[in-house]
Amino acid sequence: MNSIKEYEFWFITGSQHLYGTETLQQVERDSRVIAEGINACGKMPCRIALKPIVKTPAEITAVFKEAQYNDKCAGVIVWMHTFSPSKMWINGLKNYTKPYLHFHTQFNRDIPWNEIDMDFMNLNQSAHGDREHGFITARLRKQPKIVVGYWEDDKPRQKIADWMRAAAGYAVSQKLKMVRFGDNMRQVAVTEGDKVEAEIKLGWDIEYRGIGDLVDAMDKIADSQIDAQMNEYAKVYQMNTKDVDAVRYQAKIQLGLEKIFKDNGYSAFTTNFEDLWGMEQLPGLAAQDMIRKGCGFGGEGDWKVAAMCRIMKAMTEGQSGGTAFMEDYTYHLEKDNEHILGAHMLEVCPTVAEGDIKIEVHPLGIGDRNPPARLVFDSKDGDAIVVSLVDIGGRLRLIVNDVKACNPLHKMPNLPVAGVMWKPLPDLQTSAEAWIMAGGAHHSVLSYDLTAEQMHDWAKMMDIEFVHINADIKIREFEKELFWNDIAYKLK
Repeated sequence: MNSIKEYEFWFITGSQHLYGTETLQQVERDSRVIAEGINACGKMPCRIALKPIVKTPAEITAVFKEAQYNDKCAGVIVWMHTFSPSKMWINGLKNYTKPYLHFHTQFNRDIPWNEIDMDFMNLNQSAHGDREHGFITARLRKQPKIVVGYWEDDKPRQKIADWMRAAAGYAVSQKLKMVRFGDNMRQVAVTEGDKVEAEIKLGWDIEYRGIGDLVDAMDKIADSQIDAQMNEYAKVYQMNTKDVDAVRYQAKIQLGLEKIFKDNGYSAFTTNFEDLWGMEQLPGLAAQDMIRKGCGFGGEGDWKVAAMCRIMKAMTEGQSGGTAFMEDYTYHLEKDNEHILGAHMLEVCPTVAEGDIKIEVHPLGIGDRNPPARLVFDSKDGDAIVVSLVDIGGRLRLIVNDVKACNPLHKMPNLPVAGVMWKPLPDLQTSAEAWIMAGGAHHSVLSYDLTAEQMHDWAKMMDIEFVHINADIKIREFEKELFWNDIAYKLK
């Protein structure tokens, strides 16, 4: 799995020859100062690469053509230091499809009241140069991310950094390759979907392998490899079981999975407890440790949530809040203190844990296999989001709910799996009604690091529907939003 640090974002400044050589040289110098300053601020997850200023239609077309086909370039950031007539940008923008941010800023923060003259005015024209550029992006229906503010201020820099993470998610999506071990759980609807459309729309290569392929890979794992993996577990987790053989079997599963991933370029996978031919245990600890390392996972064959888990993991690289495959499991319906307890049979990621993370072995009531080893822990406090991608027939819909995650309200000594608790906004009754109305799945991805705005940016980049359940939602207005979206997408 590649790091998002391998990507860069091209900083392109627009001008024209009208102002003479001296002005253009100053534009070049100012653009370099801005790009270097943003790179040095410590907020950016990827590097900004400064490109020569563009002054003609040919130069603009050339740089966008290069950006489109350069694998290292994950997106462009444009700024009009002077006035760059927007007709010059048409051919460059027409065939450009990668993420695109329009930075509406100005090199000088303040007007130099006593010295301002026409030379200053000719040089510092972002106030109307960027508005001219905004027209052509609106006319071309490009919908770039627009960030407004002084380039040395923290707020616009943070917005650029957040957008970069969404754009990195777009780049990861285009190259995502995942494997389904077995098919979807029988008779379940929401984990189904159009895989061909997902590859056309999102770039996902979704392959199938029988669980026997994993068993075959596991049979080739040496005891010395298992010993090394057990040592890795000991560095991160607490052993809280005497059934070492069960833990060693999970290590064998993980090593088999990692070999298949390495040989085939996979970064996400699904399993299904109904399809365990040749397996002694359902993958538990093995899946959890792989998710901790950045892999995507989906239970019961849910390939959409597996891919989203991988993409959101990539978007949060270098952050410490935690992102995990999740499932709404049961409710705490105490009046005015309603919460959701999220969990899964086994596979919740330990990056969302607070306190001890223990390896335990307990019976599993489904799957008809030996008791599997798994990680058991409690969740931490913090603002978070839960995200569900669903195929509602004819299009994909991304649903995001803002939540207040927390340590479980009480100890649960008999719960044999990881437990994550949260209070959905604005409240459980409203959020659950909206989630169900929108067709949200019971599987989701929970993240303490990402925001709804970042997921909205990603959805726009992918050209899919986005709906947001938040503190301000009104059910009747939300119902109308879904209705108008249905009409809008039928007309697209």
